[in-house]
Amino acid sequence: MPYDLKPFDVDVESTPYLDHRDTQSGDRWTLNFGPQHPSTHTTLRLVLELDGERVVRAVPHIGYLHSGFEKLGEVLDYNQYVTIVSRMDYLSPICNDIAWHHAVERLFGIDLTPRCKVVRTILGELGRLQNHLLCVGAAAIDLGAITGFLYCFNQREHIYDIMDFIAGQRFHPDWTRVGGAMMDLPDEQIFQTLVKKFIHEQVPLAINDIETLLNNNRIFRDRTVGIGTISAEDAVAWSLSGPVARASGVRRDIRKDEPYLCFADNWDGQGARRIEFKVPVCDEGDVYARYLVRLEEMKQSISIIEQLIDAIPAGPMDADVEGKMTQPDKSAVYGSIEGLIQHFELIMTNRQWRAPIAESYSCIESPNGELGFHVVSDGGPVPWRTATRPPSFINYQVFPKMMEGHLLADIVAVLGSLNIIAAELDR
Repeated sequence: MPYDLKPFDVDVESTPYLDHRDTQSGDRWTLNFGPQHPSTHTTLRLVLELDGERVVRAVPHIGYLHSGFEKLGEVLDYNQYVTIVSRMDYLSPICNDIAWHHAVERLFGIDLTPRCKVVRTILGELGRLQNHLLCVGAAAIDLGAITGFLYCFNQREHIYDIMDFIAGQRFHPDWTRVGGAMMDLPDEQIFQTLVKKFIHEQVPLAINDIETLLNNNRIFRDRTVGIGTISAEDAVAWSLSGPVARASGVRRDIRKDEPYLCFADNWDGQGARRIEFKVPVCDEGDVYARYLVRLEEMKQSISIIEQLIDAIPAGPMDADVEGKMTQPDKSAVYGSIEGLIQHFELIMTNRQWRAPIAESYSCIESPNGELGFHVVSDGGPVPWRTATRPPSFINYQVFPKMMEGHLLADIVAVLGSLNIIAAELDR
């Protein structure tokens, strides 16, 4: 999806600011950008070497958030750990929940019910909208335009209402469980009404407003076109993914290339076709291209939800209750001795799951790119090791290359276009 304005020609490798880096160090000065700069969205720190206002070198420093996310996976069971992963990319926590249990279910060999697959797919796309709305809105406020931020941020409130309805908490729903969910939809009709109102009335308004304000705004385009450019070859070499890679012409989307949930054919076991959507791709690879890709991805997410919201299958939300892998319904716990025993078998720390002695890696297409979890099991009730492949950590490594030769004022534009979430950096 090329845009019609020719990018500025910035040949970073041949700029005079990169020549004789050591011999001219006396003319340079060092600036600490952070670690609490308001435009970095959380705790980030950049140590900049500047020649006037031109960036010669940018060195990211991470490690300010002492979270221990991966280590906590060794002491929490396969359900408890979902409360930790949802804190990683806190712009769209439900996507983290889905990614974690997607990896666990591959380890256990669990096939979800059609109802669970549909609801998880809908929630995953709501999470994508939730993430992109903030990123696109912040693209405006980072450059001094607060109105665009308000257009998008206000609409995110409705997604929190939906999460609150299904899970009882707004910010971190922690809704998924091994083989299913913490509970079924409280009321399917109300859920459908909330989602339909959001995708038909609320989020299209935000998209239209932000496009009208920014797409052909001379100031916005001057600040973003040709800035922070990365080629498709470099994007592949640096292992970039998500909108950052697709804005550089890399045609990869895990929903297409390694399909899961309703993105795979025969997802219901009865021959259902996969959900149809388009993967937006730009070739320019600059800040403006990354903005456009996210805008189009929001429209595609609306289309995906539209295909599913009236087609939520009946049946159970949890898979294979008789297989003792999922917690029984509360009515069974309170009304039968078998249900009560199964419930306690899964929550007692000396019982719980009989996991296979194996390891598994599985990933989803999160809003920022490939979000994967590597789970190693020794057969016990908790993982022996957990490791995550967060997109922010991978995408952040290319920031110094993007910034060399650009102006100091371009930092917030480039950093915002990468949508770096510091909780994914420090694990």
